[in-house]
Amino acid sequence: MIKTSPVRLSWLIAAVVVLFLVGIALWILKDGSRPVTDDAFVSADSTLVAPRISGTLANVYVQDNQTVKAGDVLARIDDRDYRNAVLTAEANVETANAQMLSLTAQLVKQQQTILQAQAVVEADAASIAYARQSADRYKRLLQNGSGTADARDESDANLRSKLASQQSDMAAVQGAEKQVDVLKAQQAQAKAAIDLATTALAQAKLNLSYTEIVAPVEGVVGQRSLRIGGYVSAGTRVLAIVPLKNAYIVANYLETQLGDVQPRQPVDIKVDALPGVVLKGTVDSISPATGVTFSPISPDNATGNYTKVVQRLAVKILLDANQPDAQRLKVGMSVIPTIETASH
Repeated sequence: MIKTSPVRLSWLIAAVVVLFLVGIALWILKDGSRPVTDDAFVSADSTLVAPRISGTLANVYVQDNQTVKAGDVLARIDDRDYRNAVLTAEANVETANAQMLSLTAQLVKQQQTILQAQAVVEADAASIAYARQSADRYKRLLQNGSGTADARDESDANLRSKLASQQSDMAAVQGAEKQVDVLKAQQAQAKAAIDLATTALAQAKLNLSYTEIVAPVEGVVGQRSLRIGGYVSAGTRVLAIVPLKNAYIVANYLETQLGDVQPRQPVDIKVDALPGVVLKGTVDSISPATGVTFSPISPDNATGNYTKVVQRLAVKILLDANQPDAQRLKVGMSVIPTIETASH
């Protein structure tokens, strides 16, 4: 039997202790380059869906937790009132157009009225010329003793009557011309009425289209409160759509862990609900402020009782594509991400 000397045994023990310490140091260094936290969860940018108009639900086409695509009709509001509104708006447009056509016809007719009035004025000029000649002739006859004073007075009165008629007919021409301006002003009002009725018709049709509540994005239906026969109000949330295909991780790391964390670093992600599954991701960004900064009541550290507390910053982690297990994630699931800071 070979005996081991005490000196050699001491060296052996010392070597084992050194190797153990070196191993611990390497493990600490390696772990220091792989920040990990269990304060992390799955998140997604959910879209809250609310109707644009109020009304009673006539049909509901989706169920809880159903997958929908963008543009799918989720529900339909009773559209009878809105269809009647469209019909009323169409009738108003037709009325406004008819008024415009009537004014256009009146304007054309007014031009003819002006021409007729001007023709009357021209006829008056001819009559006045004849009456003036007659008056002059009877005046000369009276001076020559061949005529009578009554005949002269009658011819003078006829001339004055013709002149008065001409003034009246000229005033009629001016009135007819002014009526053109009135009709043009009424046309401008009619055009405004057409624009107003057309806008109202477009809004009525838009409101009718709003009776269909459609999915704005692709995702899974959640928080559904739609029920047939229920009354919904404009702007009130009726369900949420969660785009699970675009899910990401929000990890709240201690500020002391983020010294070497940078965007595009790879991340290993363990999911509490999926034992043995390790998903791959990439650091997208780091929050510009700690969580307490955005809280409604910020802490006041300007006191004599200050106690330093290590803060946490949210790190957004995007999941890599083509991972079948990623489709099993649900918003709110707890995860444990580990960032490979040594790779960058």
